[in-house]
Amino acid sequence: MTVSPCAADFCVYNRELYQFLVAAQRKSIKNNSTQIASISLEINLVDPLVVLNKLAQPHQLNFYWENQSKKEAIAAIGAVAKLQLQGKERFSKSEGFIKYCLKNIINFATTERTFSKPLFFCGFSFFDINKQENYPFPAATVFLPRWQIAVKEECCILVANFSIHADVNIEKILQILWRKIEIIHSWEFYSPHQNFQEPKFSKKSVANPEKFKSSVLSALETIRSTHVSKIVLADALDVRSNTPFDLFNSLHNLRQLHPNCYIFSTSNGKGQNFIGASPERLICIHNQQLITDALAGSAARGKTPAEDATNADRLLNSEKERHEHSLVIDFITQRLSQLGLLPQILPPRLRQLSNIQHLWTPISAIVPDEVHPLKIVSQLHPTPAVAGTAPDAACVEIRRYESFERGLYAAPLGWVDADGNCEFIVGIRSALIDGDRARLYAGAGIVAGSDPEKELAEIQLKLQALLKALV
Repeated sequence: MTVSPCAADFCVYNRELYQFLVAAQRKSIKNNSTQIASISLEINLVDPLVVLNKLAQPHQLNFYWENQSKKEAIAAIGAVAKLQLQGKERFSKSEGFIKYCLKNIINFATTERTFSKPLFFCGFSFFDINKQENYPFPAATVFLPRWQIAVKEECCILVANFSIHADVNIEKILQILWRKIEIIHSWEFYSPHQNFQEPKFSKKSVANPEKFKSSVLSALETIRSTHVSKIVLADALDVRSNTPFDLFNSLHNLRQLHPNCYIFSTSNGKGQNFIGASPERLICIHNQQLITDALAGSAARGKTPAEDATNADRLLNSEKERHEHSLVIDFITQRLSQLGLLPQILPPRLRQLSNIQHLWTPISAIVPDEVHPLKIVSQLHPTPAVAGTAPDAACVEIRRYESFERGLYAAPLGWVDADGNCEFIVGIRSALIDGDRARLYAGAGIVAGSDPEKELAEIQLKLQALLKALV
């Protein structure tokens, strides 16, 4: 039964919910520990982006996730439990944190639909330690949200998580929950804010074009003289506006302009947000079936169908692009095999986006119970698609050539549930938003045969597509 904005309907749940919360409180007192009561209810259909827009506060952690091809969107707001840290053990410590929390979660669910259980939202930076001291996001953030609103194929699920201890007021929790549902049901679907003042922007490349091309030439020399066969170099574009960037308009623009990408946003609880439209899935696990993407090698879309077909054909037959793509396939299959998985390579294809197309090979595997999703994320990050080959050696070169902190750029972002289901993307085609300032990121894979002019053009193409959404 869907919870409608009617007190009488909600009272159907009140007795069961009250008894559930009382039992959780008794368990908390008995064990002398805080329990987390997770309440899952089907509610009227709302737009999770509207919920994020209305409920999100600058001082709270939040996360937004949308995949239109799967007809799903999730908004996660506030945190009842969180972990933030850096260092080489960030993935294993995050796994331990999730397992610890799960031991203290008690579930009340009126539905078994997708996203009816609490999710842990995760953001990991590219490097395990940020060298830029004032970079606004830690190397790892994992949190269990206070409010989780998810839509899957026109069904909307609210998950509310509450800390339960000896002094908590059960009646007040029920009042808060009912009031929140009542408020959410009053909101319409998202409509962009109207700007009465035309915003003005200034742009500045972090590494000017000549410096970037010089870095490409240096990287090519490194590739010729060492065992490194690929280095992914990124550039950043700093944009300054005369008015603060509208996070929600930007996200709405991204989902309009890039319906076949993952739209995402994560906040640090201090007013900064990292957002983007990523075409690259790192892993998805559903009922122990894993799928990951080898996505590398790219070409522009054509302005006409004939030009588009010519570009696609050139991409498919380019020895340089196919070599770059094969490096990613080999890396993923080797890393999955090291965890005891048996990866299966699916037929290659093209991933065609609004302004760019990529060589794309999905890879699948069955995940045993004992292998936690974050072990796989740790094993796969960073892939040659965003670092190079071999990744460890390529990362040393990245630190040498790039003058800015990558932070969450090209890093794993996603969610994990209690049953080992998860989905993580790679945070490319992304931007760091801070008031009236934005830093946009894009990268290109440098291999033997790369042309500095073409690599610069590829990066500028990616940055322009992102800039179009922000403005």
